[in-house]
Amino acid sequence: MRSTMQDDQLTIGAIRRHVTTVHPDSEVVTATPDGTRRRSYAEVGERVGRLANALRGLGIDADQRVATFAWNNAEHLEAYLAVPSMGAVLHTLNIRLFPEQLVYIANHAEDEVIVVDASLVDALAAHLGEMTTVRHVLVAGPDAASADLDALRSAGPEVHVYDDLLAAHEPDFAWPDIDERDAAAMCYTSGTTGNPKGVVYSHRSAWLHSMAVNTGNAAGLSLHDRVLPIVPMFHANSWGLPYSALMSGASLCMPDRWLQAEPLVRFITETRPTVSGAVPTVWNDVLGHLDAHDDVRLDSLRLILCGGSAVPVSLQRALQERHGLEIRQAWGMTETSPVASAGIPPVGVDGEDAWRYRGTQGRLLCGVEGRIVDDAGAVMPHDGAAVGELEVRGPWVTGAYYKPDDDSAEEKFHDGWLRTGDVGSIDELGYILLSDRAKDVIKSGGEWISSVDLENKLMAHDDVVEAAVIGVPDERWDERPLATVVVREGATVTVEQLREFLSSDFAKWQLPERFAFVEAVPRTSVGKFDKKVIRQQYADGELGG
Repeated sequence: MRSTMQDDQLTIGAIRRHVTTVHPDSEVVTATPDGTRRRSYAEVGERVGRLANALRGLGIDADQRVATFAWNNAEHLEAYLAVPSMGAVLHTLNIRLFPEQLVYIANHAEDEVIVVDASLVDALAAHLGEMTTVRHVLVAGPDAASADLDALRSAGPEVHVYDDLLAAHEPDFAWPDIDERDAAAMCYTSGTTGNPKGVVYSHRSAWLHSMAVNTGNAAGLSLHDRVLPIVPMFHANSWGLPYSALMSGASLCMPDRWLQAEPLVRFITETRPTVSGAVPTVWNDVLGHLDAHDDVRLDSLRLILCGGSAVPVSLQRALQERHGLEIRQAWGMTETSPVASAGIPPVGVDGEDAWRYRGTQGRLLCGVEGRIVDDAGAVMPHDGAAVGELEVRGPWVTGAYYKPDDDSAEEKFHDGWLRTGDVGSIDELGYILLSDRAKDVIKSGGEWISSVDLENKLMAHDDVVEAAVIGVPDERWDERPLATVVVREGATVTVEQLREFLSSDFAKWQLPERFAFVEAVPRTSVGKFDKKVIRQQYADGELGG
């Protein structure tokens, strides 16, 4: 028996139609050096039509790739809507990648058009000549006309001022019918081993992921919300927050390039967002700023989604108990669109037990299944004790990489499951507790030591701002932990004091003998601790130990 339901396509175009007609009064607000600039969703809808006509005039008439090289701002949002809705594929280029990786992914994706923010023209121009498939560059933003356009032209592609191009085209566009399983957007992983790997999101996967983020177990967005995506729009589609906000009719507050604690806090106080999302390092910086400014209150924020790496309970507690800000830990990967789980304590659980659950990666959202397996691939019990690699599957989890060029890509998938590379356990209630990345777990004398657990405990110390732990070679034990520590300004703490602080939660053999006090922990292009750099610093003798 078949249902009587209408068969409509789940596409980005449907989200575009909905938000620009049903919620025309909601808005996108973008930070500027001295204030903000605003556009209603009705205005965004008109500009999206003009952009689609402009791209069609440049030869984008099928599923060609249109790239962005931009901050989180209104123009980037317009590309998010126009490119997939017209049947092309949005490719968000990571502006913080090493040049060789940036060139690699632009060529691998075969980008034909790049929309670049005016402030990033010099960074793009330096390597544009190596991007062999790019034919057109659109320079966007209020300062586009004064940017060094000749530097781009000298690389070969035809260069256009974004606003001038939009003004030359009509807002009405003949939007095509699109199959929901067609490609909508693509992102590349950070390439920790080998070249970055391409993940291609479908219209259907983006729609379903947006619905999941909008559930109460994740962000629970509505038209009354104002959403601040601090996580970059070039990283896993900004955790899906732009599409989720648009689907719900929520307004968007875009921080552009001003991501340091002081301008970010100022932007929050001016635009009054209710929900935000960023990696823990961002909120750690915000915490330091708030602690230093008793007169600042971020009382508009009802919820902060935090992920990208383990979120220390100490950070969560400090933000909530000192500043009234609730952090909800979420977990995911580029390969999972990315949000796959979120950490809300069970019903009726409070006090210290609730904090324990909030320190986990939470329960999987409906639509994603998960399991842990041992080294031989055997499925382990969900008892909170068995430890293995987390594997997931679901309609917004990728089943392959785009045109992989090395054998390691195939090792990530088997029997319909994605191997996440995360190691941990799942308890009887379905809560996931990840103890480490498989490549970061420290094996000392045949026993495993969790670098994440050590980091979280160290960052709970009152005088420690950040801490990252790696395994370093040891003649006797194979590996031993090395802790790199950033001490709070004006504070003094010794190795002996830190080891004593750790000893309440760790056995003596798990404690690091090696410590390095540093000014800052290196970070990746998306704000995570960059342990590759720390390992290289140790190998080069820069960290001692």
